[in-house]
Amino acid sequence: MKALVLAGGSGSRLRPITHTSAKQLVPVANKPVLFYGLEAVAEAGIREVGIVVGDSAAEIEAAVGDGSRFGLEVTYLPQEAPLGLAHAVHIARDYLGDDDFVMYLGDNFIVGGISSLVRRFCTNRPDAQIMLARVSDPRAFGVVELDPRGRVIGLEEKPQHPKSDLALVGVYLFTARVHDAVCRIKPSWRGELEITDAIQELIDAGCRVDSDVVSGYWKDTGNVDDMLEVNRLVLDGIAADCAGEVGSSELVGRVVVEEGATVTRSRIVGPAIIAAGSHICDSYVGPFTSIDSDCAVTDSEIEYSIVLRGASLAGVRRVERSLIGREVEVTSTPGALRAHRLVLGDHSKVQVTS
Repeated sequence: MKALVLAGGSGSRLRPITHTSAKQLVPVANKPVLFYGLEAVAEAGIREVGIVVGDSAAEIEAAVGDGSRFGLEVTYLPQEAPLGLAHAVHIARDYLGDDDFVMYLGDNFIVGGISSLVRRFCTNRPDAQIMLARVSDPRAFGVVELDPRGRVIGLEEKPQHPKSDLALVGVYLFTARVHDAVCRIKPSWRGELEITDAIQELIDAGCRVDSDVVSGYWKDTGNVDDMLEVNRLVLDGIAADCAGEVGSSELVGRVVVEEGATVTRSRIVGPAIIAAGSHICDSYVGPFTSIDSDCAVTDSEIEYSIVLRGASLAGVRRVERSLIGREVEVTSTPGALRAHRLVLGDHSKVQVTS
């Protein structure tokens, strides 16, 4: 089995962060979300991975390299434009050959990995196997309809009037039969080749499509709120580890201070992580906050937030539920508002006033 990992989307819902960075590389607990997917693929025993890349190809390739750090052999597959998930399968046809494959959306996060799903697919041998999750608003997803026996009978992409609350999770398993199905479908009203249409084509041709409802946690990290929620979930599982320099400070709960980081006259309430090269001084860092490398937080308060590499906050009270890009500078003037929520792209400079 091979893997096809999609990392070519533009990430419009995460702008302005994705104006200057690939959405799949936005960090969760200081590790790019794409890396969690690649680790899940490796844990499932898959070694050959094709990564579909678009405009951010150079950045993705620089981060992932040849895949050896994950125990993978990576091949990059350029996609000229994000023309749909089935289009990604189409451009990967030569790479995939006649092998079974798992398609994994690079901005999805699934607790527990995909090993059991891959084993079930290899044992039961359906033509396709999909993962489903119950969602409150299915209109934003591919929606699946099941018959009374739980078999897949219909799929629809982002319907205005969903027939169920079961949304497609961003992991799919296929045999080579899907390639013929992809060749038979036409672009949707969105101008894309939809994977839902390809799976429906398999069903219409009498192929077997199995499904599993996700019992654990799944998120499409396509917007800021979802990124913060996934960050919260990952941090909730960390263990305390203080390898950095801590002076005249209080660390409460599960706090990670990496070697090379310093915490001075500050209070850190976990779960939280402070990466190497970062400096926290006269500040409060609250729960579910990840601060990436080479950041500076001085005389400030921040919680439930993600701070990317090289950012700085000085004299800011208070920052909550925020996503702060690389090399951002946030300062404050007297009389500033009591609490702030910020989504700032790379290299921004913001002065907060009342």
